[in-house]
Amino acid sequence: MKKILVTGALGQIGSELTMYLRKLYGDSNVIATDKNPNGPEKVLQSGPFEVVDVTDATKLAEVVKKYSPDTIIHLAAILSAVGEAKPDLAWNVNMNGLYNVLEIAREMKLAVFTPSSIAAFGPNTPKEKTPQDTIQRPTTMYGVTKVAGELLCDYYFLKYGVDTRGVRYPGLISYETLPGGGTTDYAVHIYYEAIKNKKYTCYIKEGTYMDMMYMPDALEAIVQLMEADPSKLKHRNAFNITAMSFAPEHIAAEIKKHIPEFEMDYNVDPVRQSIAESWPDSLDDSAAREEWGWNPKYDLASMTVDMLEKLREKLK
Repeated sequence: MKKILVTGALGQIGSELTMYLRKLYGDSNVIATDKNPNGPEKVLQSGPFEVVDVTDATKLAEVVKKYSPDTIIHLAAILSAVGEAKPDLAWNVNMNGLYNVLEIAREMKLAVFTPSSIAAFGPNTPKEKTPQDTIQRPTTMYGVTKVAGELLCDYYFLKYGVDTRGVRYPGLISYETLPGGGTTDYAVHIYYEAIKNKKYTCYIKEGTYMDMMYMPDALEAIVQLMEADPSKLKHRNAFNITAMSFAPEHIAAEIKKHIPEFEMDYNVDPVRQSIAESWPDSLDDSAAREEWGWNPKYDLASMTVDMLEKLREKLK
């Protein structure tokens, strides 16, 4: 990668990824785009920014031609919980937006990174150490769009030779930007509430395991995969990656080591709980480790130390 355009650049991943990429590749070589011009000032001011709705193919093409990137990192999407409330919107943004990106990449010979998710699996998928290649029958609109997206990216690689790559992200945890309507969001909110109120009411039931990852590892994964030798990539668009798997009580126990008075109770949200129960408990990420050297740096303990330190500073 030398010049990169990021869609959804003001979202949870995008706002951090844009700054990370600008440090690596230069401010002017990373073009941030989002349909909403309101976002972190550091993203808006540190390099090029354009208002782009990915469902508007004409506008997207104009911006791509204006800057001539060699890579599109396509993050614009509707997430799981919001997708269940607005399935028509999720389909339109997640599928038509991706199609527009892939068509532009085909025409202009660009590489494309598109994240998939653990939501691409479903209740019939093996829940423990979920294999790289396994049954995928999701029961959410978000999951349906992620499976379709994986297949569409494979198609554009096989049919047109578009250099498409992607990972299946677990839940992502960050101190920088609040998440935007995902099922795993509790794992971010719990840290904020632990510092602010010493108490958190969790909407996911005790004993519900989900795979998670700290944002620094998630950002590194994108760069590492996009810079990897393409001849070694067998799976390309749907690599399982993970860093840790835990249930709500485990993250609470880890926080209590640093904030002993912290307390957590439960008020389970049936919609998010049903989504969580349809997903794997843990992933087998051996293909990513073998094909491009994936190796996360953070586990639950080290992430908790860093999250609490960074948030205390942020919330002063």
